[in-house]
Amino acid sequence: MKLSIPLIAATLAVCSASAQAATLTVGPYEAITRIAEAARLAKDGDTVLIQPGTYRGDVAVWRQRSLDIRGIGQRPVLEAAGASAEDKGTWVFAGGRFRVANIEFRGARATDHNGAGIRLEKGHLEVGNCVFEDNETAILTGNDGEAELRVRDSIFSRAPQDSLSLHHLLYAGRIRHLSVEGSRFHGGYLGHLLKSRAARSEIRYNLLVDGREGRASYELEFPNGGVALVVGNVIGQSRASANITMVAYGAESAVWPENRLVLSHNTLISEGWRPALFARVWGSRLPASTTVVTRNNLLAGFGLFDLVLPGVHQGNHLLLPGTLETESFAFSLPEDSPLRGQVVMSSPATEAELVPTAEFSFPVGTTPLVMPAKWAPGAFQSVGIRLRPGSAGLPSPSPASR
Repeated sequence: MKLSIPLIAATLAVCSASAQAATLTVGPYEAITRIAEAARLAKDGDTVLIQPGTYRGDVAVWRQRSLDIRGIGQRPVLEAAGASAEDKGTWVFAGGRFRVANIEFRGARATDHNGAGIRLEKGHLEVGNCVFEDNETAILTGNDGEAELRVRDSIFSRAPQDSLSLHHLLYAGRIRHLSVEGSRFHGGYLGHLLKSRAARSEIRYNLLVDGREGRASYELEFPNGGVALVVGNVIGQSRASANITMVAYGAESAVWPENRLVLSHNTLISEGWRPALFARVWGSRLPASTTVVTRNNLLAGFGLFDLVLPGVHQGNHLLLPGTLETESFAFSLPEDSPLRGQVVMSSPATEAELVPTAEFSFPVGTTPLVMPAKWAPGAFQSVGIRLRPGSAGLPSPSPASR
């Protein structure tokens, strides 16, 4: 068999890159003591390991084409302390493919009041097992239509309590794809817990419960439409919120060719005494081809859901206020609830995106879902929220708890 010259060259390039990949370790007793120095020295394909500790004002711009960056052991803390890379955030990714794991980002600030723990300009970024606290925006992306962001098993909390800007905990611009799974959002202030302008947003198995002290506006917003798949989440609005809408879609008109909102097997809780809009769609600002599907959602509190939504609605159930409680994490139905079995199940063959395959597990992460004999509406088929191994228990979902 003959190999073409381009194929041989490509193979040699891959082998060469693999052979030359290095591991750079950052720490107070290492040869490299500053993360910014590692960002300058790292080459494409390298791995950067960060030792435990607090790194104050150690901001960086990452310009490689591919890189893995991981905290070792106890999660290292990046305290911005007034510093900002390119006046954008603690870490700025200019392009390429990056994976970030086990890092804590605190206190990001910028002169435009959009200081991000992580700023993704272009490229593909995976974030896992990270914590974002007290940042003007935890993760903020640009508007590159080819960019992709995937977030798993991470915590977003404590938006700054000022009115200088709307501090969203996660804000995806007009990128190709956003995926958020197994993560927890709480402690918003005036801005939204999660805002996405992406062409495709997949929000699965998360705990988006603002908490007793939270004052977020929307819990989820998709202002430019697009495909928004919201499956298996707990979404809770604080009684202190200034907004009555929890999930907002199409408020600023559509920019993508396909527009579809799917809400399936979510548990939505309004803690206030005023009527809420569990979801709102701005139909007059969206194309006539826009579709909305809600199925098997569990709603607790005063408010309206499918009565004010266009589209197809099946298997949704409204509970009285107080039936589900965010403070005690009482999100699931009792074993003997008459609502068990009162669902309209989707066909895995034709509507797989509507069928949950996992559940959120505390404090972050997911547990594979064991298919029940009788499906229940809402985010949990089991009785009680699942705990990750080693979890000490369930604290109150206030901004101070992590």
